[in-house]
Amino acid sequence: MSVERPGLFRRLFGAIWGGFKLVRNLVLNLIFLVFFIGLISVMFSGDDKVQVPDTAALVLELNGDLVEEQSWVDPVEAMINESAGGSEETPEILVRDLVKVIQNATKDDKVKVIVLALADLRSGSLDKLQAVGVELEKFKAAGKKVFATGSFYSQNQYFLASFADSINLQPGGTILLEGYGSYPMYYRSALEKLNVTTHVFKVGTYKSAVEPFLRDDMSPEAKEANSLWLGELWSTYKTQVAARRGFEVTNFDETFASLNEKLAAVQGDITQYALNAKLVDTLKTREGFQQDMIALVGADEKEHTFNQVHYEDYRKLVIPPVNVVNPLTDKVALIIARGNIVDGSAKAGTIGGDSTARLLRQARHDEKVKAVVLRIDSGGGSKFASEIIAEEIKLLKDAGKPVIASMGAVAASGGYWIAASANEIWAAPTTITGSIGIFAMFPTAEKAFSTLGINVDGVGTTEMAGFNSGLPFFRGLTPEAAKLMQLTVERGYDDFISFVGTSRNLEKLAVDKVGQGRVWTGTKALEFGLVDKLGTLDDAIASAASKASLTHFDVMVVEQELTPQQQMLKQLFGSAKASGWLPEMHSQSKLSSLGVLRQLDKELGQFTQFNDPNGVYSYCFTCAVQ
Repeated sequence: MSVERPGLFRRLFGAIWGGFKLVRNLVLNLIFLVFFIGLISVMFSGDDKVQVPDTAALVLELNGDLVEEQSWVDPVEAMINESAGGSEETPEILVRDLVKVIQNATKDDKVKVIVLALADLRSGSLDKLQAVGVELEKFKAAGKKVFATGSFYSQNQYFLASFADSINLQPGGTILLEGYGSYPMYYRSALEKLNVTTHVFKVGTYKSAVEPFLRDDMSPEAKEANSLWLGELWSTYKTQVAARRGFEVTNFDETFASLNEKLAAVQGDITQYALNAKLVDTLKTREGFQQDMIALVGADEKEHTFNQVHYEDYRKLVIPPVNVVNPLTDKVALIIARGNIVDGSAKAGTIGGDSTARLLRQARHDEKVKAVVLRIDSGGGSKFASEIIAEEIKLLKDAGKPVIASMGAVAASGGYWIAASANEIWAAPTTITGSIGIFAMFPTAEKAFSTLGINVDGVGTTEMAGFNSGLPFFRGLTPEAAKLMQLTVERGYDDFISFVGTSRNLEKLAVDKVGQGRVWTGTKALEFGLVDKLGTLDDAIASAASKASLTHFDVMVVEQELTPQQQMLKQLFGSAKASGWLPEMHSQSKLSSLGVLRQLDKELGQFTQFNDPNGVYSYCFTCAVQ
C-alpha cells in the first residue's frame, strides 16, 4: 500500500488539476465570447455614429503627449489598473493621426473653424508642433479660421496656439514663456553617504549622461554643449512665434527685471500683461468665446453650445480602425523607431533590436515595397541592438531598396548609429542628434555591506569567476577588471566613429572631432556632414520615392501586428472618451508638479532600462530633458 499510495495521490491531484484547467478554459472562452459580442454590437450600433453639423467647428481637445508612435498599453491591464485606483498612463496623440484629421477638415465643407483647446496637451517637440502647424496654415489658406482659447498656456501649447488667427486668454489666465533649460539631478554626495561606489568608463569629453552619478553639478563641458543646442532651440522658437504673431523677437522677456517692469505697469495683472505684449488677442470668458463661435458656426440648441465635432469623434470618421493595404500599388514603407533601444523584442514605444529588425526584414521581403523610410525618435540605448538594426538596413540596401532615415525630435547616440547606415539622412533644424560616444557604468556597494557587517568570500577557478553574476557589486571592482571595462568601451567608441566614417564617407578623425559625445542640432549636424538635408517626414518620403523611381505609390506603415484578441480588446477598451464642449483647464501648479514627478522618475529610470550583453551603451541622457 505504501508503494502504490504516491501513484494514487498523483492521479488524484492530476484529476483535480485537469478539472481546474477545464473550468479555467471555459471561463476564458466565455469572457472572449462576451467581448466578441460586445465588439460586434459596438461595430454595428447606429447610436454612436458621429454626426457632423452642416456648419461646424472642429474642436481639437489634444490630451497627452505628441508622439511618432503610440506606446503599447495592454487595454485589460489598463482597465484593471484604473478600476483599482492606480495612476493612469499619460495619453499619447499620434502626430500622423492629428495631421490627417486637419487635412480632412481642410477639404470638409462642413468644417469652417478649428478651435485649439490645448489645456491637456503635454509634451511635444518643435518638429512635431511644426508639422501640425503646417496643416493649420493650409486650413487657413482654404479660407477657414483657427481660434485658440485657454486659461493657461504652457510653452508647447503656446507655440501651437501661435498658428491661430486669434488667441483668447480667459480672464485671470496666465502665459509664461520661460525658455529652454536642462537641469538634471546630481547624486554623488547622496551615493557617498550610502557608501555606494560608482565606476564609470567612457569615451567622449561631452558624454555627460553619467555626470549625475559622479558630480554634484554640471561640468563646464556639458554646460558649453547644452547651452549651444538649447540656445538654438530657443532662437527657433522665438523667431517663428514672433513672425506669426507680428512682433519683434525682443518682445520676449528673458529676465525677471524685464518681466517685473512690465507687470508693475499693469499692477501685477499677468493676464493684462499678455494682452499688452500681444501674446494674445482677446480676454474673454468661456461663455464669451462660445458666443463668438455661435456667431460663426451656429448654435447647438440641445447641448447649449456651438455646432461642433470633437477631435476623437472626427478621427474615427477620418481614420479607419483597421488599415487596409492596396495590394496592387508600389509602396514606400514607413517604419517608426521610437524610444530606448534595447536588445531582443520590444512593444511599440521601445526599440527592440530584434523586433525592429523584423519590421525591416518584412519590408525587404515584400515585393511591393520599393523603398523604406525609417523615422527615428530615440536618444539611444544598446550598442548591440543598434548594430542588429544597422545590419538589417544594410541588407535592405543590398536588395536594391533605398533606405532614408528621417530624424524626429531626437536621433542621438544609438539613435544616430541606426541612422548612419541609411542611404540618406533627413533631420529637422531642431532635431537633437550626434552624441557619438560610449559609456558603461558599474556601481558597487562593498563599503555599504562592510558597514552592515555583511561580507562575501569564497574561491573560483579564475579571477573572472562570478564577474557576470554580479559578484563585483558586493566585493568591489578590481583594477584589472576596471581596465577590462575601459578597454571594451574604448573599442566600442572606435567601432562607432569607424562605422559613421564608413557609412557617411567621412574621415575617422573628422567624426571624432564632432563626436566625443557632443550633442548637436540638425542645423549644425548638416554643417558637419552628419546629416544630408533638413526637412520633414514628408520630404524624406518624397526622397525615398524619387530614389526608387516611383511616381505613383502608397505609404505603408509597417508595424507590429496585433493578434486578433489584442485587436478586439483594443477596440473595446482602447478608445478615448469625448468630453464637454471645452475641457476643464488645469492650473499651472498642477501641471508643474506632475511634470517634476515624471521627470524625476524618467531620469532615475534611464539606467535600469538598459540591456546590452556586452555592458556597453550608447545613450544621450541630456536628450531626455524636454
